[in-house]
Amino acid sequence: MPKKYAVLLLVMYLLLFASSIYLYEMKHSNPVVTDSGQLLPIKMKSIKTATTEEELQQIVKQAKKDGDKLSIAGMQHSQGGQTLYPNAIMLDMKGYNKILAFDEKAKTITVQSGATWDDIQHYINPSGLALKVAQSQNIFTVGGSLSAIGHGRDIRYGSVIDTVESFRLLTPTGEIIEVSRSKNAELFPYVLGGYGLFGVILDMTLTLTDDELYTTDNVTIDYQEYTAFFEEKVLQRDEVKMHMARISVAPDSFLEEMYVTNYELAPNQEDLTEYNKLKGEPLIGLPKFLLGLSRYSDWGKNIFWETQKKYMETTNHKLETRNNVMRSDSKFMEYDSVKQTEVLQEYFVPVHEFSSYIDDLREVLEAEKDFNLLNITIRYVDKSDQSIMSYAKDDMFALVMLINQGRTKQDIEDTGAVIEKMIDVTLAHDGSYYLPYYPYPTREQLHRAYPNAEDFFAMKRKFDPDELFMNMFYEEYGK
Repeated sequence: MPKKYAVLLLVMYLLLFASSIYLYEMKHSNPVVTDSGQLLPIKMKSIKTATTEEELQQIVKQAKKDGDKLSIAGMQHSQGGQTLYPNAIMLDMKGYNKILAFDEKAKTITVQSGATWDDIQHYINPSGLALKVAQSQNIFTVGGSLSAIGHGRDIRYGSVIDTVESFRLLTPTGEIIEVSRSKNAELFPYVLGGYGLFGVILDMTLTLTDDELYTTDNVTIDYQEYTAFFEEKVLQRDEVKMHMARISVAPDSFLEEMYVTNYELAPNQEDLTEYNKLKGEPLIGLPKFLLGLSRYSDWGKNIFWETQKKYMETTNHKLETRNNVMRSDSKFMEYDSVKQTEVLQEYFVPVHEFSSYIDDLREVLEAEKDFNLLNITIRYVDKSDQSIMSYAKDDMFALVMLINQGRTKQDIEDTGAVIEKMIDVTLAHDGSYYLPYYPYPTREQLHRAYPNAEDFFAMKRKFDPDELFMNMFYEEYGK
């Protein structure tokens, strides 16, 4: 090869190498990041990962020295910027996910905060143990669930905070402290439900319970019957361990017809080993197709609801383990659209207010013809004051709503106007709403739903006076 061609090839190679480095740096420097709602793209300074507490300590200390801000991210299924802040360093915790200790006899497990509920289930299932509380889907990190005080289908325990024995916290000063109900106890109700504003939850010890075999009992009822049904045929029957319901969003039976599912202790627990293999996601084609139809037509919503009811009939008396009940399907809900997105709302209303609440909610939503409500799932959570930002001021039904909306500024404003009305209805019935979603609620609504909010934000400023840990939720409501 002539020398001049060799030089030319070398120059081209060096240019290509340099451009690849440049592109890599561009990708990892000031990346634009969003959460699952895709409505809050934020330009971050950088994204950092760690696998050891020493690395996390160093990141915190260096950020404090440099005057940087930190935000903490798990699976980023919060939709209100709880894991984001402009020009902040994002701590991606997913790689910090080891199981640290497991005491089968004491029924406890200690895990790093980036572990998922699925990770724990795979670890404990062979020992015949199960989670006490977890969100219906098991895809979230444990640290994220504790920061948002998630809850699930179990009616005998409240939220995940009830299962926490202790945790270790990496504070804004870079110190590591243990927190429990007896040690550094003043921090316990602030960090759990604190959305990463008080520091990095490094690891936590959780209490477990025995895995059990359940049989499903499905029934279709009118919404006006639900409170009495729940009080008499769910709460008062010890054999009922878990519960969920759905209320129709189909035009033909809008907010009137419901189907409910009880998970009752099966009579032959010795059959547990025949069913305790952890299930994976089933074929998702049909439910994904039907959910797609419901996004675009009233006819599709009616078809989807009728299909759901028929499917529930086929699963009546089905045997399923506790661990598998806590592995709800989620892949069929995945949605990819350039112009649209899907957001969640969750409202909590006292059990005795349910039917009158639904009547008032229906009146609001029937006037909003362009509001695309796809699903409402209902669960139960009992009264709790263990977190300063507890949503359960009474024994509550939790209504989880899936909403399809556009991404333009006008779309966001239109959706926000409806959501503010729904929250007003919820507050009028002594209810509250869940915080990890897009900041549609007003400040006034937040303080009505969370009367301890000012105390929470004041404690944040006291514990972290330099506001090292920041997110868009705090920027919106706490500043």
